[in-house]
Amino acid sequence: MSPSSGTSSDTNWEPRDPTLPAPHPDDDDRPRRPLRRILRTLLGLLLLGTLLLAGAFAAGYLLVEIPPANAAAVAQSNVYLYRDGTPLARDGEVNRESVRLDQVPLTVRRAVLAAEERDFHTSRAVDPKAMVRAAWNTVTGKGRQSGSTITQQYVKNYYLGQEQTLSRKAKEFFIAIKLGREKSKEEILQGYLNTSYFGRNAYGIQAAARAYYGKDVQQLDTAEGAYLASLLKAPSAYDVTTHPENRSKAVARWHYVLDGMVTEGWLSPAARTAARFPAPQTARAATALSGQRGYLVQAVEEYLTDHGIVDEKTLAGGGFRITTTLEPAKQEALVDAVEERVVSRLDPANAPTDRYVRVGAAAVDPANGKVLAMYGGVDYTQQYVNNATRRDYQVGSTFKPFVFTAAVQNGSQTQQGQPITPYTLYDGTNRRPVEGWGGNPYDPANEDDASYGDIAVGAATDLSVNAVYAQMAVDVGPAHVRRTAIALGVPGTTPDLTASPSIALGAATASVLDMASAYATLAAHGRNGTYSLVEEISRNGQEVELPGVARRQAVSREAADTTTSILRSVVESGTGTAAQVAGRPAAGKTGTAEDDRAAWFAGYTPELATVVAVMGQDPESGSQQSLYGALGQPRVNGGGVPAEIWGRFTREALAGTPARDFELRLMPGAEAPPVPPVPDGAEDWYETGEAGPGAASRGPAPSRRPTGQ
Repeated sequence: MSPSSGTSSDTNWEPRDPTLPAPHPDDDDRPRRPLRRILRTLLGLLLLGTLLLAGAFAAGYLLVEIPPANAAAVAQSNVYLYRDGTPLARDGEVNRESVRLDQVPLTVRRAVLAAEERDFHTSRAVDPKAMVRAAWNTVTGKGRQSGSTITQQYVKNYYLGQEQTLSRKAKEFFIAIKLGREKSKEEILQGYLNTSYFGRNAYGIQAAARAYYGKDVQQLDTAEGAYLASLLKAPSAYDVTTHPENRSKAVARWHYVLDGMVTEGWLSPAARTAARFPAPQTARAATALSGQRGYLVQAVEEYLTDHGIVDEKTLAGGGFRITTTLEPAKQEALVDAVEERVVSRLDPANAPTDRYVRVGAAAVDPANGKVLAMYGGVDYTQQYVNNATRRDYQVGSTFKPFVFTAAVQNGSQTQQGQPITPYTLYDGTNRRPVEGWGGNPYDPANEDDASYGDIAVGAATDLSVNAVYAQMAVDVGPAHVRRTAIALGVPGTTPDLTASPSIALGAATASVLDMASAYATLAAHGRNGTYSLVEEISRNGQEVELPGVARRQAVSREAADTTTSILRSVVESGTGTAAQVAGRPAAGKTGTAEDDRAAWFAGYTPELATVVAVMGQDPESGSQQSLYGALGQPRVNGGGVPAEIWGRFTREALAGTPARDFELRLMPGAEAPPVPPVPDGAEDWYETGEAGPGAASRGPAPSRRPTGQ
């Protein structure tokens, strides 16, 4: 065949250039080789990582054994000391009684599962997905979550401890897996129910049934079981008798448990609808915590847990030595003052209202925020709720100084453009509608419906004129007032601390301790730091780190000191003259809650800030009651018994220390102007602070300072 016989003349074939090297058969695959190498490397790393994880899992499973019950499973005592090292109290009478699972009603068991792990009977001992999800939520700030199953919680309670460390979590993981293989679900659930902490020093479901409902676990009904199950999330916080301000959260958690039972088919919709919240009985404390000791221990425990120093379950496990900031001499002086001015005068047999009288008080050192004394009630074993830390009574007019502080801090002006100073005139007419407020009309009444006409801010503070301070709150801006109160020390979570004109009248329900901390900020020229109740704490000889208390300038010195200047006048010539028994320069403010359900006096010297409240509460129902007729008086107001307690305590607490005057740096315009002529017939008003002839046209009352100061 000729060379051209197999070739078409129209083919596209071209002869190879003889000067170029011959092509390699794999040239087309060369660009793919780096990608293949990367894939092979990644696959190798993945396989290696899998082998390492498998090896680590196998090693952990083989090396970690199920240990005997830990020492913390049997709680120890905690020792509490005064600041000087003298004994204050010792707790630790552990309330625990184990029961068999078949003694726990089925509905109660199911309530616990609805609260903690609804698929417990079908799920594995550990849930890695939940653990990763909880860790991610914690890291990303969505709230701290455990991700632990009931089995893991039982392991932590009985075999390990509550410390948040990686090594403990790793041990918990492997022990839970082994326990899930070696024990039945019923055994694990029984152990969990007998070791869980329910608050009130009650360990286990039987102790909880006794502590909250005064009955054995076998007698619990579904609603009661659901409430006890709710407590597992936050035992003390959800105890509605000791923390009535958290009742809504506790009830919401109770609803969550019951709804979960319906979802799982464990409770019929009809039974769910018929269920009513089962209020627990009043807590009964151990006699070792009688008198003030129980209140002080309770406040210290809440301080430790609220500030993340020790978690509640670990603290309940005992073994801690806690030195408090409380001083025994001042504590005794406070108790004596309340005994003298209130307790010794109660006569419930002849005066039924005396049954309602409760007293709370707290004293704080302005220099460092340390709580030096506290009065929680007549006796911890009789009245379990701490009246010094509860947050369910209105603070009344003791809130008004914060409005004026906010005015100075923000350089506020009246509706007419006048700077707000102690001598700025306001219309004190009763029921005067506030101006410049875009919300619902607001026209608060003055006490006893008194009208004062034009009156200076200082005099309006002396007389606690609601019409003036409601208008001032609008002039300053209710949001500014709220921010200033929080900066001074009132918690932002305080109920009814709302940015509206009514904020000036003290509708908020801050605690006595909260208010003492805020007034201590004023006494410290506007410097504030979180109050403290603990000097040092150790466990088994090992010191526990306490958070540092960084003091900051919460408001300007001029704002704090100018407020102090007008509060001095309250004690010298206003509604708080009974506090003069302290015998030294003092500033303060009286306050009365709505319907006279509480009367307050909040005051301070340069060395000590103290707040006293007398509250009305029915001992049977726990409802708030008016104090009309209590202590043999038609009315109990802040300038009466609370101011008397304050004066008596302050005198004794500071006995032996030289009296100090306030060193004040006032805002521009706060110096006293020339005293205007006193209108005819108004002398009695200046002397007594009562409304009288000429009140409608009166200017600021002259300052009346005790001689020799």
